[in-house]
Amino acid sequence: MNLNFTAAELAFRDDVRAFLRDQLPADIAHRVKSGLAVRAEDYTCWQGILHRQGWGAPNWPKQFGGTGWSPVQLHIFDEEAAAAGAPRTIPFGLKMVAPVIMAFGNTQQQQRYLPGILSGRDWWCQGYSEPGAGSDLASLKTRAERHGDHYLVNGQKTWNTLGQHANWIFCLVRTDPNAPKPQQGISFLLIDMKTPGITVRPIITMDGVHEVNEIWFENVQVPVENRIGEEHQGWTYAKFLLGHERSSIAGVGVSKRELGRLKSIAAQEIKNGKPLLQDPLFAARIAQVEIDLMALEITNLRALSAESKQRAPGPETSILKIKGTEIQQSLSELMMYAVGPYALPFGRLSREEGDVQAVAGPDYAAPLAAAYCNMRKASIYGGSNEIQRNIISQMILGL
Repeated sequence: MNLNFTAAELAFRDDVRAFLRDQLPADIAHRVKSGLAVRAEDYTCWQGILHRQGWGAPNWPKQFGGTGWSPVQLHIFDEEAAAAGAPRTIPFGLKMVAPVIMAFGNTQQQQRYLPGILSGRDWWCQGYSEPGAGSDLASLKTRAERHGDHYLVNGQKTWNTLGQHANWIFCLVRTDPNAPKPQQGISFLLIDMKTPGITVRPIITMDGVHEVNEIWFENVQVPVENRIGEEHQGWTYAKFLLGHERSSIAGVGVSKRELGRLKSIAAQEIKNGKPLLQDPLFAARIAQVEIDLMALEITNLRALSAESKQRAPGPETSILKIKGTEIQQSLSELMMYAVGPYALPFGRLSREEGDVQAVAGPDYAAPLAAAYCNMRKASIYGGSNEIQRNIISQMILGL
């Protein structure tokens, strides 16, 4: 595998860098690169800038408004955007439900939903997990009973990320409670969050942030035309979506940026009279993470290449999900370890934004403990890493 960029790819990288330098707002880049809280308006602002450039959906086919970039171009853009401090695009619309609509939705659904996702006008969230149906997703209990041209949806979803900002949610619901197997009898619905009967209740995570929610559905009317594909076949679409979610979770570009941030922190922290970066044991831990990240990058390129050939993401996305989240967790752990007691303040705002807890130590230390705690969930969402190992053993190793 040739890991050197061609002249055309290097020229593309220069174009991306110039665009980021000219168009990425400095305040957003500062918050991202400093590990501070990224606001909802930051995400929508950046998506609007990308859309105006024609880069709103780098991974989409051109026929739906995407860029038609090669896997290497996608990789370059992801890496350069992360390095510049661009916020990660909200994946629920662009990278999760949109591929499902493209692959299994009808023409009317594609024309109705994809433009709003592309422009950032519509903010989507995910309705998969339930109490008692997280990693064992097939045991979900939210019901959708058909009454003529609409469904009545009743049930609860939990661990819903950023649903407080969303105006649409894609949901797995049980349309046939008597199906012989739990994976059968599930349908895939698109639901307007303004529909009467929907209640969003915040869940405040241990880092003090309102990032996730529980969502209740009480006799929510959903038009049958909002169902993707065939009734009772939602499990097929759900697996397709999860493949795209797990590949995006890998976060190679973001981890490269955070690796640079870790090295910068370790170079500034003085332990026993010398920078921590020069401590052999700590340097070895950084080196191991960097080696793992290089291997992940190559695997991610292979997955992107397969996807560009119109193949659905396969079990290799489970490898990306496991290693990607483990690397992200290791980076957050090493950063907190590097600053020691200065990581005790527990807030992700800057001092200028009024975080009164950040009163001691360098500015870069203030958000590290909250980020570390928040990152613990990375090995759970998108299908826990234990489940991913089962998928690898069955589908790759044949065990």
